[in-house]
Amino acid sequence: MNVLLVIQLTVYILALVLALCISVPVIIHQQDFNGHCLLFSRGQWRETDGQFVISWASKGYCIFVTLCGVMSLLACCVQIHRLGHFLHRGQDSSFLGAFVDAVGSAFLCFMSLAAAMVITLGFGTWCSDITQRFEECSYAEDENIDQADGINTSGFYLLMGTAQFGAWASWACWTGAAVCAVLKLCRYHQRENIRVSMAKERRRLLTDGLQPPPQRSSSDDPILE
Repeated sequence: MNVLLVIQLTVYILALVLALCISVPVIIHQQDFNGHCLLFSRGQWRETDGQFVISWASKGYCIFVTLCGVMSLLACCVQIHRLGHFLHRGQDSSFLGAFVDAVGSAFLCFMSLAAAMVITLGFGTWCSDITQRFEECSYAEDENIDQADGINTSGFYLLMGTAQFGAWASWACWTGAAVCAVLKLCRYHQRENIRVSMAKERRRLLTDGLQPPPQRSSSDDPILE
């Protein structure tokens, strides 16, 4: 059994689950917040009625995170189907396929890292203003802190925490997938070097075997007394 292929398939299955952990919570969060995105949004507590007056950040942050999750989800579906077919038939990808896997995994590794940093920094910015009134950011889930925008804050901490975990874990999975693809490339390269060396050695042996033995001259014959 191709152990490296099994490891790759396992990593892609994990990355598929984590891609859902990224995109689904962010989509639900935007629905609860009437299309707004809490990432990098700032706010101040109003003393008169205790409401949280929010300056909403761009929706592009949530859209970017969702897009990263969807891209990871699609890539995992393709790779699981492709590698599962190879494993079932006892085959493996070619050198070109392994190269494409390495480049694609490296790209998605970068995208997952960017999404993880956006969620971590953006969520931290939101919670830093929330904790001006509450001891913990999660305490604001049970309060109607923004009646003006009509947002539903119940579960926002769990949703964004799940997306944050999914993004960092997805980054780790895509890093592992990139390492596996590079190892496969190294194995193919080593196998090709061995094949070339054996071909050269075979040609040398054949060439030496076809050459006629050296002719002995009369001067090389011993003198008979």
